[in-house]
Amino acid sequence: MLEKNIERHLVEEVKKIKGRCIKMNSQSSNGLPDRLVLLPGGRIYFLECKRPGEKLRPLQQYWKKILENLGFKYYKINSLEDVDRFTQEVR
Repeated sequence: MLEKNIERHLVEEVKKIKGRCIKMNSQSSNGLPDRLVLLPGGRIYFLECKRPGEKLRPLQQYWKKILENLGFKYYKINSLEDVDRFTQEVR
């Protein structure tokens, strides 16, 4: 399973629950998550999409810790099933 296929599924599923899934392209801060998910009610989630079995790099782990310490939810998504679990959880 390719990462782009997982991301495509994520975008489609987030739209179904009336949200937006924004691709983050930060050239000034390496390691930030791939996606910013905005949902009704002002809910914000950060998601890092990876191929199955792929782990977060040290800089990504650093940003995960920072974002979680600030009170944001951070998810590492490795599969289509992870996408479905995420959207069920935040529905």
